[in-house]
Amino acid sequence: MADEADICARQHAERIVGRFVLGERYQGGGGMAHGGIIATLLDEAMGKVCRFRNARAVTAELTVEYLKPVRVDAEIVVEAFETEQKGRNLFHTGEIRDAAGELLARGRGRFVVLNQR
Repeated sequence: MADEADICARQHAERIVGRFVLGERYQGGGGMAHGGIIATLLDEAMGKVCRFRNARAVTAELTVEYLKPVRVDAEIVVEAFETEQKGRNLFHTGEIRDAAGELLARGRGRFVVLNQR
């Protein structure tokens, strides 16, 4: 993935947003990102949303919809936000879009809170 210096992440309205170019070392073939990298980006972004609750949580379930190829040489926007909370379970959604805003991949995750910080 991009070096930390290349990642511009901000918290806005309880969303995590990052913009960056992956680079060719993360391609699965043909200039497109490997599916495992896409899943990792979504899981990581959704996991960061737990910060808004000041909670330490782990991924219990992760579902990824691969909608369109994610190019490794073009800027992408990764965004995640909470959709629901039930007891110790936090439900998050993550999205990867291209610079024009087209949805490329979507993830949904259930995170279980281990403890409040």
